[in-house]
Amino acid sequence: MTKLDVDLLVMTQMREYVLDQLEARFRAHKLYEASDPDEMLARIAPDIRAIATGAHKYVDVALMDKLPNLEIVSNFGVGYDNVDAKSAGTRGIIVTNTPDVLSDEVADTAIGLMINAVRELPQAEQFLRAGKWKSGEYPLTQNTLREKRLGIAGLGRIGKAIAERAESFGLSIAYYGRTNQNIAYEYHDTLKGLAEHVDILISVLPGGAATDKAFNAEVFSALGPTGTFINIGRGSAVDEAALIAALENGTIRSAGLDVFAKEPHVPDALLALPNAVLLPHVGSGSVYTRNAMGQLLVDNLTNWFETGKPISPVAETPFPKT
Repeated sequence: MTKLDVDLLVMTQMREYVLDQLEARFRAHKLYEASDPDEMLARIAPDIRAIATGAHKYVDVALMDKLPNLEIVSNFGVGYDNVDAKSAGTRGIIVTNTPDVLSDEVADTAIGLMINAVRELPQAEQFLRAGKWKSGEYPLTQNTLREKRLGIAGLGRIGKAIAERAESFGLSIAYYGRTNQNIAYEYHDTLKGLAEHVDILISVLPGGAATDKAFNAEVFSALGPTGTFINIGRGSAVDEAALIAALENGTIRSAGLDVFAKEPHVPDALLALPNAVLLPHVGSGSVYTRNAMGQLLVDNLTNWFETGKPISPVAETPFPKT
C-alpha cells in the first residue's frame, strides 16, 4: 500500500479496520487524542489537505477557514449535517459521504422497529422475563400489520430499500419527498397529508434546518390514535416534546426510534413510555456494514489524491462541478 504525501486530520475515533488504512495511506493526525486540540490544530493547519470525520464532529466555516489547503472532507455516514457542505462547495472543497453500503442494514432496522412497535414484541419479552406468563397470557395486541398502509418520508436509497421489504408484508406504500418521483407508490407533497393517509409513518429524512422538527403535533394528530411512528433518519427532524405528548395522551399508539435530537441523551419521559421502542442509533451497526462504510470513507480519500476524483461526493459539492 503506497504512502501518499498527504496530511490528514482525523477528527473522531474510527474503527481499527479503518484507522489502520488511514495511517498506512496518509500522515494521519488524530485530533481526538490531542491533549490540547487547539494547539495541535494551529501547528498543523497549513499542512492539512484532507479531513476524516463522523457524526457529532463538526466541520464548519470556522474550521475550514483555519485550513487554507483543505481539499476534501470524507464523512463516515450517509447523513452529513455535521459538515457545512454548502460553504465547502463555495470554497472548492469536496465533501463525500458513505451512501448505498448501509442502505440494506438501516432498512432492516426500520422493518425490525416497525414490527416491534406494532406487535409490542419487546414488551412481550419483558412480560415473559418477569415471570408473568405463569399467571396468564400476554394481552392480545391491539395493532397489526395486516391491511395497513405505510408512509415513507424520504424515498431515497434507504427509503426505497424499506419499501421493497415492506411490500413483502402486503403493506400498501405512499411517500413524501421534495419531488414526485413518478413511481408506483402514491405521492404526497406534505407530511401532514401523508400522515393522514397512512397507519405507519417512517421517517428517513436527513437533518438540517429544512427538516428541523418537521414531525410536529400537527403531523402526529394527522397520523391518529391507531398510528405508529418510526424514525431511522435524524432525531432533529422530530419535535420530541410533541412526540412524547402524542404517545402519552394517545394521539398515536406507538413509536420506534433509533435516533434522537441530542444523542446520546434520551429524554427521561421517552424512556418511561411503555409504547415506545428505543434503540441506541444502531441502524447501520453491524461489523460488516460499518467496515463497508469505513472502506468507502478511505476509498474516497485515496481516489481523490490518486486520481483527482471522489467516489461519492454529496449534492452540494458535485464532481465534476455543474
